[in-house]
Amino acid sequence: MKKIINLGLTLVLVAGIIGFTGCSGVSEEQMAELDALRSEVKALEKEVGLLKTEKAAIEREIAEKNAKLDQCAKEKAETKKNLEKLGM
Repeated sequence: MKKIINLGLTLVLVAGIIGFTGCSGVSEEQMAELDALRSEVKALEKEVGLLKTEKAAIEREIAEKNAKLDQCAKEKAETKKNLEKLGM
């Protein structure tokens, strides 16, 4: 995801540079647009970071639940084995 954002940012900056060099100067409107794009990129990068953190938390939760399921399966198998020994 970060590669996509970096690629997008690079493309925007290259397009901006080409646009700036094609003109005699940079207008205030263009600078404002560039600043808005930079702000948007920062916001998207922050959102990506938050989503990665959330993903890691969910993955930890899944791992914990899988460990509990494995433990339950072991206990069930052991109980079944003990019941068979008792002849039940």
